[in-house]
Amino acid sequence: MNIKGAAKKIYFSSLILGLTACGGGGGSSTSAPEIAPAPIPPPAMSGALFSVPAPEFLTIQNVEQIIAQGVAEAQAQNVNAVFAVVDRPGNVLAVFNMNGAPATTVLQSGQTTNTGLQGVEVPATLAAISKAITGAYLSSAGNAFSTRTASMIVQEHFPPSQNTVGLESGPLFGVQFSQLPCSDFSERFGTTIGPKRAPLGLAADPGGFPLYKNGIVVGGIGVSADNIYGFDPEVTDIDSSVEELIAIAAMANFSAPQSIRADRISVDGTTLRFTDMDESDLLAGAGQANAFASLLGTSGALSAVTGYNTANIIAGQAYGTESSGIRAATNSEYSNPDVFVMTDGNGVNRFPPRAGADGVDVTTPLTQTEVQALLEEAFDIMSDARAQIRQPLESRAQVTISVVDTHGTILGMVRSPDAPIFGSDVSLQKARTATFFSNAVAANDLLGTLQNPALAGPNILDPRVNDRVQTVRDFLSDPNALTGAVAFADRSGGNLSRPFFPDGEVGTLNGPLSEPIENFSPFATGLQENLIFGNVAQHVGFVASMGAPSSDTRQRCTFIPDATLGQNRLQNGIQIFPGSVPVYRDNELIGGIGVSGDGIDQDDMIAFLGLHNAGIRLGTINNAPEAIRADNITVEVNGDDIRLRYVSCPFAPFLSTNEQNPCAGK
Repeated sequence: MNIKGAAKKIYFSSLILGLTACGGGGGSSTSAPEIAPAPIPPPAMSGALFSVPAPEFLTIQNVEQIIAQGVAEAQAQNVNAVFAVVDRPGNVLAVFNMNGAPATTVLQSGQTTNTGLQGVEVPATLAAISKAITGAYLSSAGNAFSTRTASMIVQEHFPPSQNTVGLESGPLFGVQFSQLPCSDFSERFGTTIGPKRAPLGLAADPGGFPLYKNGIVVGGIGVSADNIYGFDPEVTDIDSSVEELIAIAAMANFSAPQSIRADRISVDGTTLRFTDMDESDLLAGAGQANAFASLLGTSGALSAVTGYNTANIIAGQAYGTESSGIRAATNSEYSNPDVFVMTDGNGVNRFPPRAGADGVDVTTPLTQTEVQALLEEAFDIMSDARAQIRQPLESRAQVTISVVDTHGTILGMVRSPDAPIFGSDVSLQKARTATFFSNAVAANDLLGTLQNPALAGPNILDPRVNDRVQTVRDFLSDPNALTGAVAFADRSGGNLSRPFFPDGEVGTLNGPLSEPIENFSPFATGLQENLIFGNVAQHVGFVASMGAPSSDTRQRCTFIPDATLGQNRLQNGIQIFPGSVPVYRDNELIGGIGVSGDGIDQDDMIAFLGLHNAGIRLGTINNAPEAIRADNITVEVNGDDIRLRYVSCPFAPFLSTNEQNPCAGK
């Protein structure tokens, strides 16, 4: 069932309210003191394998300069735009609305029938913020990705083009539904601690770029200037995007090094895209920008966006400092000098290794010792893995690793010093997703999923989600599917979440967790979007109407039944690209491990081998028994038996050895 017509109007009726107030208002650029964060300490001990990013950050003057440069180009192009600047942890440092800038933008359809979030009108400020966060979160000192890069890697074919029909989906298919406004992992406005949520998830609409100082990513810039928030379905041509051009002008003097931009990085032999425009297309040079103070009231105004910022400019946080929410681990936390952790701003690790809290459902839950071993062994695999998406070549992979129990409780999280920020929320999504679909309660939870009570009323089932259970059972010819008999890795669930099955092969049915291709777009992926539609709808209405905090979406995604009091198993949504496996004790599911931040095969390998090695080290935990892994399942398609996948590990993946197939036989 698709929500459209009158129902969609009910969900988004509050969007029209308060848009003028949301986008306007004055503001001073000097209300916040500019205090440099304390320098990041060196690694706790010798023997570190990774470089720690220098403590660079965006000053108030930097933010003013970025906006002024963008405004100058927008004026030269005779366009009125909305600008958002964020720091690397995701804090919104400023939003600037030019006079006459569009108050709203519409999520692109891409299909004749609007399903999911397609065709929804949202505040332009939210589009700009999501673009800025995307540029910051997908990038690092080893790779600079833009929203155009994101567009290329999230669509149903890779690379996306009418000439590539029949190829598999993008390597980060589904990542747009991460960093969600409902995520229980992401911090909210009111603290400088990150990572932060993105109002519309990650963006694929050109006009978002990372910002750098001295080769260190310090944030992102996002520009919204037209009435479409979309993606680029044709990568073989060159677009003339005024939003992208204005954003290029804004990031002058803060541009990513050429050597690490997406167009220097290839995936499966295809070079990624960074931008379709460049400095030669600009009408106004950076030197033509007026002083920022002269723009206030004449060209536009700083804007307060409910839930994200005030109508002022603040300085950014230096990534790696306590106040950024991400720092190096102490000796008492981890002996490995390369480990970074999430912190609460007061020195306390937010997610230290802890025992599973699901004893009511599991005979012997994961112990703290087992969780620590999982994190350490996976970290060791990462440290020797050859990176897919980093420059220079032969760099080490950098990722975030998360472990959860069967209730979805976070039992531990670690990351390497320069792993992309997006992988933190995504690694948690992956761990929860693999655990959920491998759980005996998966079918019952989906059958019991409600619509958002704040929008639809109490105790109203959501047939878009409920009906997926029977669809999966019919597709797999298994009347008992999703009751714990099969172990699903994220790669397995991803197979079932593509608009073509097998992935990319046109003329076949869609996977049972996906929308059919005639309804599909990056804004309507199927179950992934169905589960969080009500959260996003409520949040957009909250921002547009400048509502009280209590009217915002809760810090808990989806409306599946609770696993325990006040907690469900998918509290930051699901993810549908590879990089996770469920964790077993003999034949019993006891949790999951998720990895994100590099190539999908690298992520798969780190999760799979990390668990395998932890099992060897302790002798108490293991990967799913081979007999129950999803790659035993075949689906007949046009007379052929198509086998689901479990994990796929890269050949010759390590820097220290020539081992060719490290996952075989494990």
